[in-house]
Amino acid sequence: MNVKIMGIMGINIIIAISIFVSQGKCQTTAPPPPRLFSACSINKNCDSCVPHAKCLWCFATNNCTDYPVTWLLPPASLCPLSQARWGVCWLNFEALIIALAVVAGTILISISVCVCGVQSLCCMCSASVTMPDRDEERFARRREEIRQRAEERKVERQSKHDEIRRKYGLMGDSDHPYSKFENE
Repeated sequence: MNVKIMGIMGINIIIAISIFVSQGKCQTTAPPPPRLFSACSINKNCDSCVPHAKCLWCFATNNCTDYPVTWLLPPASLCPLSQARWGVCWLNFEALIIALAVVAGTILISISVCVCGVQSLCCMCSASVTMPDRDEERFARRREEIRQRAEERKVERQSKHDEIRRKYGLMGDSDHPYSKFENE
């Protein structure tokens, strides 16, 4: 059961990631033409470009451009993903996407394992609370049988003792022929 859930979740994660990654390539309109003067165009190297959240450095063209905010990912016509840098110079967009996908997948798998583990633990606890164990039932039946046999032996012993008492006149009732004569 858990393997099926994990497989379905894995497929859903792959579909979500492929949709996420392909958003930049599905646009039919061309990227907007670069403005003549922008705050990013004055930066001439990656280190001065990427600290600005609105700027994107492209190693293929060695220029700093405005990040295309209409796309989730920069389109290939602006800069290939392997050559685009945003935030830091040492991490390209492809590695960023892979890293985010791995982290998201790990988090989802961890959550599903925790949920399945808690659910199975709860099911085991509720089953043991509602239904007594087979061994407990067997021990309870055995205890009851032993108690009944002990009660039967006790009644049998008591009847034998009473018979002996009646025989030797040790009982207080006078309905048997060997009862003691009382002085009047």
